[in-house]
Amino acid sequence: MGEQPNLNPTIQNPNEPTLRPSSTGAQSPLRVVFFGTGQLARPSLVALAASRFIELAAVVTQPDRPKGRDLKLQPSPVKTEALRLAANILQPERARDPSFLQTLAELKTALIAVAAYGQILPPSILSLPTFGCLNVHASLLPKYRGAAPIQWAILNDESETGVTIMKMDAGLDTGDILAQEKTPISPSDDAQSVHDRLARMGATLLLRTIPDYVGGNIIARKQPADGATYARKISKEDGKLDWSAPARALWNRIRALTPWPGAFTLWSREGSDRLLKIWQAEVVVESGGAPGTVRRADRAGLIVACGEHALRIFSLQLEGGRRLTAQEFLSGHSLAPGEQFGIYARSAQTEHQDQE
Repeated sequence: MGEQPNLNPTIQNPNEPTLRPSSTGAQSPLRVVFFGTGQLARPSLVALAASRFIELAAVVTQPDRPKGRDLKLQPSPVKTEALRLAANILQPERARDPSFLQTLAELKTALIAVAAYGQILPPSILSLPTFGCLNVHASLLPKYRGAAPIQWAILNDESETGVTIMKMDAGLDTGDILAQEKTPISPSDDAQSVHDRLARMGATLLLRTIPDYVGGNIIARKQPADGATYARKISKEDGKLDWSAPARALWNRIRALTPWPGAFTLWSREGSDRLLKIWQAEVVVESGGAPGTVRRADRAGLIVACGEHALRIFSLQLEGGRRLTAQEFLSGHSLAPGEQFGIYARSAQTEHQDQE
């Protein structure tokens, strides 16, 4: 496992921080503002709100955004949780808005905790709290700085990943490291399962880190220059499967892009292109056939040739339909060996629509 901060032995719950005693000798809760938007941040908010040693002064999240086919305004996962907690919710359009900065200053927070907020915080916020700003990042920094660390770790065939608690600075995920914890990426993992695991790990590690950090018992370490990588934002186009690639690379792409945007290919039938979203597959060590050629489509499985080896597809979804097992799909659709996937008669940008 990764670096673990020393915990105060008098604490019964190791996930809760020990804070400085007040003038009366009682422990004084640490006044914290939480910044978060995405689902990754939700467990951290829940953990902070549940801690008797934390006073949650406010929750800052991005404004409600239009989503779905009807484009109705929807709250972020963090706002949904904050409403359940009856927390003080702030939703500035931009974190650097002067009116928001004034409101934040009036909260007199000792610490800001950040997870999957979605905006870079300006220096005026980073310098505001007594103890600065701590960020929960879903990678083992300095690897995979940026917006999509989980997806790129799987795409790059990493055997492990983890979470980092860092002291934020003005750079993009370049702050000093306070704590890290590792977890293996197993063959059964996809981006969703790794995301959920790291969200829980990050929440636990955040609360384990806060007491020693506030107490001055953690020596922050600079991120090494060697090994620093950037994990750019994922787009729908990244889901397009290039069957000339090795089967393992395609298998990683399917796992990395599940559930969003999903890995996809085209199935051209009778002059029309049908989009196929591939949900689950495995590498088969066999060769033969041009890349993208269906090698088998029977009770033994649906196997497609790749640039190296082949993929056995377990679960897929035809454009406009529901997710099916390979056997369910073959029972309802005529697909024969020798047919080919991935012949693009129209751009993937046009054809790839959300299948919700």
